[in-house]
Amino acid sequence: MTNFASDNVTGVSPEIMDAMIKANDDHAAMSYGADKWTDGLSAKVAEIFETDVTVFPVISGTAANVLPISYLTPAYGTVYCHKEAHINTDECGASEFYSGGAKLIPLPGDHGKFTGQSLKDAIFGRGVPRHTQPSLVSLTQTTEAGTLYRPDEIMAIAEVAKENNLKVHMDGARFANAVVGTNCSPADLTWRSGVDVLSFGATKNGAMGAELVVFFGKPNVKELENRRVRGGHFISKMRFLSAQLTAYLDNNLWQRNAMQANDMAKRMAMGLSDIASIEFVHPVEANILFLTMPRAMVSVLKEAGFEFYEMLPGEKRSLVRLVMSFNSSQADVDRFVEIARGQIL
Repeated sequence: MTNFASDNVTGVSPEIMDAMIKANDDHAAMSYGADKWTDGLSAKVAEIFETDVTVFPVISGTAANVLPISYLTPAYGTVYCHKEAHINTDECGASEFYSGGAKLIPLPGDHGKFTGQSLKDAIFGRGVPRHTQPSLVSLTQTTEAGTLYRPDEIMAIAEVAKENNLKVHMDGARFANAVVGTNCSPADLTWRSGVDVLSFGATKNGAMGAELVVFFGKPNVKELENRRVRGGHFISKMRFLSAQLTAYLDNNLWQRNAMQANDMAKRMAMGLSDIASIEFVHPVEANILFLTMPRAMVSVLKEAGFEFYEMLPGEKRSLVRLVMSFNSSQADVDRFVEIARGQIL
C-alpha cells in the first residue's frame, strides 16, 4: 500500500529517530524540561527566526494551537479564523474549552484564505458588554486547502488586527511547507508580517510527535506555563520532545523534508494536469492536492494499492485529497500517475 491520505501516516525521519535514541542513552539532569535539549531550543529557534523568542514544546498540534489561543483570549473573547480552519472544524471545540468559552467566528474566503477586508467586516461588538470582545485572529499556514499566505497577505490581516487590538496567531502545522513553497524566510512569514505567536509543526514533517509554541519577543507568559500544566501538556520526559525538535531544526532538516514533500506534490500535479477527466479544486502550492476524478478511477487506484481520502464520494465523481510527505517517492508518484492515465474515463 502507498498511502497519500495524510502526512501523518508516515514514519519518522531517521535523523529524528537517532536523536531520540541518543536522548535515551543516559539520565537527563532533571525532568520537566530542565535538560540540555530543552535549554538549547530557544537559541536555535531564535537564530532561525532572527529575533528573540519564547518557546514551549508540546506533544500535539491541538495543544500547540489552543494553549496560546486560550492564553491570549479571555473567556468572553472572540477568535476570528477561516471557516475551514483546523481550530474550527477538527479540534472538538478545544479552543473554546481551554479558553473557558471564547467564541470562534468563521470567516469566508476562497482556497482556504481570508483577507484583511473580510476580517475588518467581521469585527463587531468591542466595548459592548453583551457581546463577546474581539481578541485574536488565527490564520493557517499552509491552509486547509493546501494554499499559502504570502507576506503581503499576512501583513494586510495583521494591520487590521493591530488597528483593533487583536493578537495574531498562526497555525503552522505545515509551516515548513509554507516556507519552502513561498521561498520566504521564516521571519518574513511570521513576526515581520505581524504574527505574535506561531504553532510550529513538526509531526507532519518527520517527527514522531512534537510541536513547538513560538512567541516572538519576550512576553510575560507565566499564565501560559500554568495553563500548560493544568491542561496536561507539561511533559515529565520533555527531553524526548526537545530532542526531536532539535534534530528537526539541525542541518535544515525541516526545510529539506518539506522540499521533498512539496516537490512530489508538484510532480503529481504535473503528471495529472493534462488528464481531461481530472479537475483541480485548489492551486497546488505546497504538499497537498485537491481534485475531482471519476469514481471509477478512484476504485482502480485503490485496487492498485493506493490509499487517499475520498472526501466527497459522488455517484459519478469524487472529491479527492492527496498529501505528499517527506518520504514520498518519485516511483510511487509516477505509478499513481501512470495508473490514472490508463483510465480514459
